[in-house]
Amino acid sequence: MIPFKRILFPVDHSEPCKLIVPSVISMAQHFKSEITLLHACPWPIAFYGETLPAGYIVPEVMESAEKERLSQFAAEMFPGHKVRQVVEIDDPVLAIRTEVQRQGTDLIMMPTRGRGVLRRLLLGSVTAKVLHDLSCPVWTGAHNALPNAASAGPYRSIVCAVSLEEEAPAIVRAAAALAASFGAKLSLLHVVDSQLPGSDLDYGPYLTQLMDNAQARMEDLKRELALTASITVMEGVITNCLREEVERQSADLVIVGRGHDQDPVGRLWSRLYDMVRESPCPVLSI
Repeated sequence: MIPFKRILFPVDHSEPCKLIVPSVISMAQHFKSEITLLHACPWPIAFYGETLPAGYIVPEVMESAEKERLSQFAAEMFPGHKVRQVVEIDDPVLAIRTEVQRQGTDLIMMPTRGRGVLRRLLLGSVTAKVLHDLSCPVWTGAHNALPNAASAGPYRSIVCAVSLEEEAPAIVRAAAALAASFGAKLSLLHVVDSQLPGSDLDYGPYLTQLMDNAQARMEDLKRELALTASITVMEGVITNCLREEVERQSADLVIVGRGHDQDPVGRLWSRLYDMVRESPCPVLSI
């Protein structure tokens, strides 16, 4: 997993895509990684009475045009860098999955694509499907978290959101390895969900016990893995607590797990999407 030796950068020629180029270059330079640019576009569907662009009914012509466009993108955005270029006339998610399997990709780097008000409600469909369908680590930067050339350098402060489920040791171990690689400060965060059913009952003692148990488990995890990291246990909504911790630690990267139960409507996945969408800095989901 780490170091990342093969980075896949899906290119859709959007502005968010261009904005994460400095982060892709920085990550590749740090790990001396090979970068593959992948542009995938589905076969155009003509509706009754619609006229497609001239030549686009010929696969070879369409592919040639997209290869030229990707070549121009590479020359403009990656000057002086050697990058592989792949064009597929296929569904983007299927093309990404195929390239990951073919290439043995270590890391996918891509922006989210939600627009306007909908950005707060949905991830871009391609990003969401990649997060759900692929097991490869995925680095994502939402619109409010997109870095620029000045802020895309080596990471200095990393927050790892820990679920304390089965995958927790592996996620924390990966976060520690990445932090050590960059010489970054590592902070571990666990959030106790305080959204309890409304009633006249006093949940105070129950929440206190949950917080104490979580603190103890986090300390055990830190001791078991021999980590040098701060521990924070908070009560509240995960997105709010994560934002608060990122700001408190001046973090420039969040690391989260993706879980084993990839139920698209499950609580874990809704939380993952929320964290990716609302994080004030890029998120690496493992």
